[in-house]
Amino acid sequence: MADVVQYRLERMVEELDDMERRRLFSRPEIDEIVRRRRDFEYRLKRRRPIRQDFLDYVDYESKVDHLRRLRKSVMAAELRRNNKRWKRSLSDFAGVRRIVDIYRLATIKFKGDMDLWFRYLEFCRWKRHGAMRKVLAKAIRYHPKVPGLWIYAAAWEFDCNLNVTSARSLMQSGLRACPNSENLWVEYLRMELTYLNKLKARKAALGEDSGKENKTVETDENAKQWKEDNIDLFMPLSEKENVEGFDPQEQNVGKKTDAFQERSSHVFQTIYHGAVEAIPSSMNLCKRFVEILDDVELSQSDKLREEIMEDIRNRFSQKEDYWDWLAKLQIRNCKMDKELTREEILGMLHKAVQVYEEALEILPSAKMFSVYAEFLMDTIFPEDDDIQSSIFMNIKDDSLEFSSHMMELYQKAESSGCINEDLAYRYVSFLVRMDRQDEASKLSEKLCNGELSDSAKMWVLRISIEMKCMTNKSVSLGKNDLQSIFDLLGHALTRIEIPEADCLWLMGVKYFSNKKKFFEKLVSNFIMVLAKAPLSDSGHSISSAIVNCIMQRDGIAGAREMYKRVVPWKMMKKHLERNLAFISDNDSLVNARKLFESALSIYNQHGGLWQDYHSMELKVGSSETANAVYWCARKTLGDASWLSALRSS
Repeated sequence: MADVVQYRLERMVEELDDMERRRLFSRPEIDEIVRRRRDFEYRLKRRRPIRQDFLDYVDYESKVDHLRRLRKSVMAAELRRNNKRWKRSLSDFAGVRRIVDIYRLATIKFKGDMDLWFRYLEFCRWKRHGAMRKVLAKAIRYHPKVPGLWIYAAAWEFDCNLNVTSARSLMQSGLRACPNSENLWVEYLRMELTYLNKLKARKAALGEDSGKENKTVETDENAKQWKEDNIDLFMPLSEKENVEGFDPQEQNVGKKTDAFQERSSHVFQTIYHGAVEAIPSSMNLCKRFVEILDDVELSQSDKLREEIMEDIRNRFSQKEDYWDWLAKLQIRNCKMDKELTREEILGMLHKAVQVYEEALEILPSAKMFSVYAEFLMDTIFPEDDDIQSSIFMNIKDDSLEFSSHMMELYQKAESSGCINEDLAYRYVSFLVRMDRQDEASKLSEKLCNGELSDSAKMWVLRISIEMKCMTNKSVSLGKNDLQSIFDLLGHALTRIEIPEADCLWLMGVKYFSNKKKFFEKLVSNFIMVLAKAPLSDSGHSISSAIVNCIMQRDGIAGAREMYKRVVPWKMMKKHLERNLAFISDNDSLVNARKLFESALSIYNQHGGLWQDYHSMELKVGSSETANAVYWCARKTLGDASWLSALRSS
């Protein structure tokens, strides 16, 4: 390892001498650069280098190169004042070459890390490095099923190299490798339409607009020469087709329809049919095509839109998402035009309501009722932070009409047997916001004791309503009132499955945190539940909430005792393992060390925990930190069996 590091450092000698000779860096600065580079090279050559080692090295070299360029610009300015020029030398490109080499080593070590690949590509694109095409080819060879790589490569060819043929070829190759990628189909369409718009702009700039009479084919000899040099810009989208509208020398005087718009329509139809044939079950893809169609200007766009909408209806009319999207499409102009009158907004909303009503006749499902209720709630109670809802503020006085729709909707859903958790929650919340507390309380009680007795969401809503009703009756709750709420919470916890009851536990801990007697009962019940069955992954948040309450009330000593009672070792170990799985940078490593230190402050006699800590330091830490953990374990445990296990690891 030392020989390899020494060899790599010796290759930097000429560059460092050049920077010192040109007075870009002083001798002490050169020594510091060598020292830092030696440290980084050793980090890269250790047994198990981590991703962050490479990124730190790149960051350091980028800063050094940035400082070199700043100093060079100052010195070059002085030379220009003396009528001299700065001559390029080895140090002018060695920094970029080294960063490219570091990225190359990183991608060899971590071939599956897409973030590294994109960092590498972005650096080459930013520096306009000649390795860009080679890096793209290698990335695509390793990851041909990643649509983002194909899109990135095509965008680079299209925008930076101005090579439409290569960009189109890459997109088509990507579609063959990833035919089920929605983003690829959409970006392919955008690229082709953008290309057509560029052709149209160039044709107009050369005076070939077909809508103008008495225009000559060429305005002057310079324009003719420009077209000959850029003949590839006037090629048809498919070499197999002969499109007359693309002949730059053909005059279409008096023709009303723009040939480019006709061609754009043809391209749109072709790509759309290819996309829906490849991904027939994706409604989201169709929605994105419709959005693009609404934003571009094509010939016979209304007819094309009708055909696409009819196709979407035939394929997705039995899905609730289709009707929800179709209804919200009626109010799409509300987001784009903020100066609509009250009558115009009401007209759009009535059209959306008609779509929902039609949907209920065709598809009377629980989900359809739920999405309709969500739309009505957003209309009746608009929020200030939402663009669409802020527009609905203009019709707040007309919300009574939509409130009646909400009442009728719930009654219709109840008679149809389509009451689900989401619809019931929205309707009870609607009654609460309409200040009909008694009706909301009775309805929530009926639902929680009936078909939604196992819904944690409904129980939380019911208990919160009861709390609010009692608070409205009296400022300070009596013992009987608190006991009533505690009993209701306990009843709910017996109805809800343990993995889904976290929200109820958190609600109880927060509400009874200042009621010591009820809080202690709640904690005792929680400990009994822990002994019977494990909680869900978010169960540690309940333990944290309990410990925080004890800390605020009894101090750190009481919090530590409570921590041992409500945080079982299995839960802590699972939390540690989950965090260790995502160690990829210094912050994650620091957090993992804090977790281990926190766990060892309580379970310091657990040999397995020491062993896991030591193993982590060996893998992603340093030899110094690993030795420090070993000696701490030896001092604390004093058990030869665990110490031998640590030595072997």
